[in-house]
Amino acid sequence: MSEARLLEAARAGDQRAMEALYTAHSGRVFTVVRRLVGDDHLAEDVSQDAWVRAFEKLGSFRGEAAFGTWMHRLAVNTALNRLRRSGRRPEVESAAEPPTAPPDADERILSQRVLGQALDRLPNGYRQVLVMHDVEGMTHEEIADRLGVAVGTSKSQLHKARARMRDLLAPPMGRNEAGNHA
Repeated sequence: MSEARLLEAARAGDQRAMEALYTAHSGRVFTVVRRLVGDDHLAEDVSQDAWVRAFEKLGSFRGEAAFGTWMHRLAVNTALNRLRRSGRRPEVESAAEPPTAPPDADERILSQRVLGQALDRLPNGYRQVLVMHDVEGMTHEEIADRLGVAVGTSKSQLHKARARMRDLLAPPMGRNEAGNHA
């Protein structure tokens, strides 16, 4: 059954159509929510909230974008709203960090697990901006609007997040031996 027909059936209350939509998109929804909130249990809860909201608002889905895109945006908004309500606002660091060396020319292939662990170690604000910009493709203006911060803060947080990720993903004995940076 096509997604358009699934949507039509889901709007009419067909549980199997809703299940099919959930099955098709739940992995991506959970992944983006998990990256934003940084915790498996909270991500499960927020993802469930996003799906409940999606099925409640399905009648207002106009189809101007693909359902997956609409659902993805709804999940991001749900995650950010939950973080705001719980007081886990993005952390803003005012002090500039020393410049870091660019990543080694021989870029390493990292597993999702290693990358996920590094993302989890970022402060909330860094992680949120990095995911929203580099993974979700949002502009700094969109990020600033969603997080309630200045555009400059979004840019600064992204720069710091990338630098911190480079440090977190550097080999343990890493760059000190070559004399690059500590």
